[in-house]
Amino acid sequence: MTTETQYITLENVKKAASLLRDVVLETPLQKNQYLSEKYEANIVFKREDLQEVRSYKIRGAYHKISSLTGEELEQGVVCASAGNHAQGVAFSCKAKKIKGVIFMPTTTPNQKIEQVKMFGGDYVEVVLNGDTYDDASYAATDYCKEKKMSFVHPFHDIKVIEGQATIALEILAQSKTPVDYLFLPVGGGGLAAGVSSIFKELSPNTKIIGVEPKGAPSMSVSIINGFNTKIDNIDKFIDGASVQKVGDLNFEICKENLDEMVTVHEGKVCQTILDLYNKNAIVVEPAGALTTAVLGQFSTEIKGKNVVCLISGSNNDITRTEEIKERALLHSGHKHYFIIKFPQRAGALLEFLNDILGPNDDITHFEYSKKHNRNSGPAIVGLEISNPRDLDGLILKMKTKNFFGEYLNDKPDLFQVLI
Repeated sequence: MTTETQYITLENVKKAASLLRDVVLETPLQKNQYLSEKYEANIVFKREDLQEVRSYKIRGAYHKISSLTGEELEQGVVCASAGNHAQGVAFSCKAKKIKGVIFMPTTTPNQKIEQVKMFGGDYVEVVLNGDTYDDASYAATDYCKEKKMSFVHPFHDIKVIEGQATIALEILAQSKTPVDYLFLPVGGGGLAAGVSSIFKELSPNTKIIGVEPKGAPSMSVSIINGFNTKIDNIDKFIDGASVQKVGDLNFEICKENLDEMVTVHEGKVCQTILDLYNKNAIVVEPAGALTTAVLGQFSTEIKGKNVVCLISGSNNDITRTEEIKERALLHSGHKHYFIIKFPQRAGALLEFLNDILGPNDDITHFEYSKKHNRNSGPAIVGLEISNPRDLDGLILKMKTKNFFGEYLNDKPDLFQVLI
């Protein structure tokens, strides 16, 4: 472990908790009956989505800003964030009446941008820059140096990590029984680094599992490689946990403290978002669903155990609902896209409907690829099938009747433009 990580001490985290006592909520540790019955375990949620800024990020942001000198506060602060850290910084700026300049990727959901402006009011300025968090971070760092302001990093900062670590103290105080498994979402690694440090000291028998998106496995790859590794191409859908490179400090801590790092498919995360809303009336953002989405991968292991899943945030943009539903259907095998070549004969479309599709299958997307040749040109067709096991038979019937052109689900660059 590096010399820096030795400063993440129980004493310092307790001081952080004392400072934050009147700022953050002590969020509940709430049993989830549905998942407990499903996995035959005691599944409880640490509901950080219920914070005033609807994520745990307020803890680290406020603690960091509180550590600045009076002169530094007067100069103001700068941060880069995909959304939740920005809201924590904005809230802190308004609370302390200091200037904040917040850089966010251009891909950030509008809901999060508006929330930042609401929490910060006249004290913050939002600057949209780049396609990823990393792009925004580079721009923010340059601006910070130019203006001689203090940078509030979302995860690679000892004070931020100590603030996030206060969650561990709450979980351990609230839990009536020893925690056997703790599932933590991992983006930049600040939360995982802080919480795992306290658990390793106060609850060393707890198995700590880090969870990140399959499309942005920065911590997983780094641990496998043995050094902090930058991933050039990531899936940005789970914006709250998609970074190209985790913090160096966080990597050093997590590689020692985490018992396991796993990834979960974005489609499974989307299905989990829908399930949490439909079954429990819990609204979570994609990153907030990571820890529950992965439980199926541990179904045998956690049976009969006490399990804590940290629900990190609920800043979900309602305009993303259709995309979330689409990704869930694609992942479950109920939704499929094809290029269909309609034979040059009368009634071909009617034949496709009557002879190819099953009685409970449905066409959800239909678009001719050649607008000038609608009688015989190929079409991009989206099908929702009632039983995923019917797919092979469906494709066979298409080929037999000379309808089949190409299957698009395994060509993400093609079909994702349709979502």
